[in-house]
Amino acid sequence: MKKNLFFGLKPLAVVASIVMFVGCGNKLESYIASGEELSVEQGVSVATGASFENFVFKGQALTQEGAEAALLFHSDGESGYEITIRNGVQDGSIKTGSLRSVRNLYRSLAQDGEWFDFEVAVRGKNVAVKINGVDVVCYTEPAAPYREAAHSTKLIGKGKVVVKGVNGNVAFRNLSVEALAADARNEADTMPPIDEQTDHIIRYQQKDFPVIDYHVHLKGGLTKEMAHAMSMNYGINYGVAPNAGEGGVGRMLADDAEVRSYFEEVKNHPFLFGVQGEGRKWTQTFSQEALGIFDYLFTDAMTIIDHQKRNARIYRAEEVIRDGVTMDQYMEQIVDQTVKILTNEPADIFANATYIPDDMNADYDKYWTPERVDRVLDVMQQNNIALEISARYKIPSFEIIKKAKERGLKFTFGTNNVDADFGRLEYCFEAVEKCGLTVEDMWFPTMSVRRERPVVIYNHFDASGKRVK
Repeated sequence: MKKNLFFGLKPLAVVASIVMFVGCGNKLESYIASGEELSVEQGVSVATGASFENFVFKGQALTQEGAEAALLFHSDGESGYEITIRNGVQDGSIKTGSLRSVRNLYRSLAQDGEWFDFEVAVRGKNVAVKINGVDVVCYTEPAAPYREAAHSTKLIGKGKVVVKGVNGNVAFRNLSVEALAADARNEADTMPPIDEQTDHIIRYQQKDFPVIDYHVHLKGGLTKEMAHAMSMNYGINYGVAPNAGEGGVGRMLADDAEVRSYFEEVKNHPFLFGVQGEGRKWTQTFSQEALGIFDYLFTDAMTIIDHQKRNARIYRAEEVIRDGVTMDQYMEQIVDQTVKILTNEPADIFANATYIPDDMNADYDKYWTPERVDRVLDVMQQNNIALEISARYKIPSFEIIKKAKERGLKFTFGTNNVDADFGRLEYCFEAVEKCGLTVEDMWFPTMSVRRERPVVIYNHFDASGKRVK
């Protein structure tokens, strides 16, 4: 075994600690003092003999497929706060760096089969976690934290540091622990603590229900750095997506080179990564290879080809031109177009689902008849497309969501923000409660079938109204 572990206290403290830990048995300090590489499997826990309040614990870890470990702190050896070590695909399992059941993450910045760096720091009420040098958790425990009975011991205090095997085998090396002063503070912790007594997000985190907003745009003053900080503070995993194609609002990617350049800008942030196909020509504008570097694709039916073969962005009143057709006839065109879009465009998620123009929305239930709803749900079911619950537009209605659930469709949450001032998925979690959604109803990127669907060029017409192939 490699002898490369180190207990990184101040130099004088190291000497005293080594004397203390001689003969202390199967404690974490003994592995550190001997320099052995530590390996844990299910049922194996190795704890420090010493207790820590403020500290930095860091090192490297190595997982294999399906393997999982936990780093506990402020622990009695069994309970306490827990950091998850688990890599792999985005399948809904809680990933490396998560402050378990308080700030769960669903994408890991580390890979199975590769050593990666981790760091856990506790300073006062703040817990900060880094993976490969990137902040993935910055959580400040409020004065009155919300904890369900199962998580009642996840509180700042003082206790042991524990390395615990959960599944398979996980190895650790180059470990160090540094005790910090009682008044240590995280200077990067600048956002105010959340009032957990009124916050709905912590309640779903406590239930290990996936809190993911797949529809966040870096626009309107929202930078990737701001989104990163907001995500950690609110406890919401962000799926950050550019618009790619034509039309839309804000930055619009125009070709494969811009798609790849955008991905390089954001790839080292702890986001999920999507692309929103904008307009109706995006499937012929971008190659499947370029779009394939992203975790998921989504589109909507907010841009249609209307009854006069015009490109119509129906969220803009000036482009909703009916030319004497009734609103009901125009609604038929929207439904026809929605079915074509979901049949021919290889998107994973139907975003802004059931959106209709503002002057029709007051009669939403009138226009979204059961027959029209069934036509849309039929094509979604046939193509394994997930239904986005829109926090911004508060659609689909709860009745449509219930019908989709009965069919076994999967769901995502999405905000579709226009700036940096947006909410915390309030309508989405209201839908969870009122429609009885569970973790099993939620969609994750491993469920994507878009690579199996052919690209179909359709719905394109020249100035004379003739279809262009």
